[in-house]
Amino acid sequence: MAQSAHDRRRINGPEESFPPIFDDDDEDITLNTQRSRAPGDIRPIFLQPGLISQANGSAYIETEKTKIACAVYGPRQSKTTTYSEKGRLNVEVKFTPFSCTRRRAPMRDAEDRSIGVAIHQAIVSSIRLELFPKSTIDVFITIIENDGIEGCIASGSLAASTALADAGIEMLGLVASCSAAIVGDEIQLDPSEAEARASTGSVILACMPALDSITSIWQSGQMSADMALKVILLQLNTRCIDIHSIVAQSLLEHRKSN
Repeated sequence: MAQSAHDRRRINGPEESFPPIFDDDDEDITLNTQRSRAPGDIRPIFLQPGLISQANGSAYIETEKTKIACAVYGPRQSKTTTYSEKGRLNVEVKFTPFSCTRRRAPMRDAEDRSIGVAIHQAIVSSIRLELFPKSTIDVFITIIENDGIEGCIASGSLAASTALADAGIEMLGLVASCSAAIVGDEIQLDPSEAEARASTGSVILACMPALDSITSIWQSGQMSADMALKVILLQLNTRCIDIHSIVAQSLLEHRKSN
């Protein structure tokens, strides 16, 4: 019996095919850094607590192209056997595969961990962990849409602080956060991804305006100490006070509606 010329174990390609077209990494891409708002203005903030019913506390924040959901579970008994007089805060950040311009792998990478560390540093000093011995508070942040790492850290800190307050966890105060970038000779607050890439340096401030205390400062790029202090004291601190009122108002309206 003659064998068939067709190999059934092999998956043949289509008869007509075209080579894939990739972006040229060497090509200079002109970034669109034109702002529709003034350099000292931030993007509008939509903040809604209590959207995830299964969690002890949750919050959703949206600032134009940055969309983040946060869920808080706990305090619950720590899985470690060693006794600890203070509770432990665990912050985990994940990007959705469709959150960036290029599709991301579902596995966690160094960028997820660096954002998680920055958000942990911004909110950990506002929580009274001494009231939760041998306990763990888990904060899970999902970045649905990304428009710059600076915006993710600032908005993630806001969402995490709002979700912790929604969970009824005792805190010293609400954390407000805002970012700024040096683009040319101009200080631009709440920069987008394109503006951050075109900048020479950026700084993110997290603070508790009710206590007039700073919880975290995250700075990258080239920026002198005098310039950093000018950005923090003259612009970011004022914007954090405005953002703090937005967070407090959203929590108050959520409690009234429930």
